[in-house]
Amino acid sequence: MGADAVYVGRAARDAALDRGWLLGHFKEPGDPRHSEDVEIKWGVHPRGEERARWVRGEQRTTLLVLVSGRFRVQLPGREILLAEQGDYVVWGRGTDHSWRAEEDAVVLTVRWPSVPGYAVPPTAVEAGEGAPPR
Repeated sequence: MGADAVYVGRAARDAALDRGWLLGHFKEPGDPRHSEDVEIKWGVHPRGEERARWVRGEQRTTLLVLVSGRFRVQLPGREILLAEQGDYVVWGRGTDHSWRAEEDAVVLTVRWPSVPGYAVPPTAVEAGEGAPPR
């Protein structure tokens, strides 16, 4: 690995440039942060923020770790409250999910593999597509 294959950054600053994402398929090829194997997000969420709509048909495994605040993860028929630094939850492929920040929160998300197709378009928020799966 050469010097050009190294990237040094600051999570809060870099995350603000790409909706929280630090690493994944969406980074330019040749960028050391480009990966088709894994995605990493530094999520900074103000109190009351919630996912615009549920992720359905998940194709990835996810690890979500609470850095600070309180963060609620919603899964079909179950909710998990992450309330202490280091609390985490893992869910596998095929698990629908959503979330809500109960307090200002910072969460680190690791997902694998890195696949396109999960960004929520702005029109989904306007259409109110936030209902949980039945």
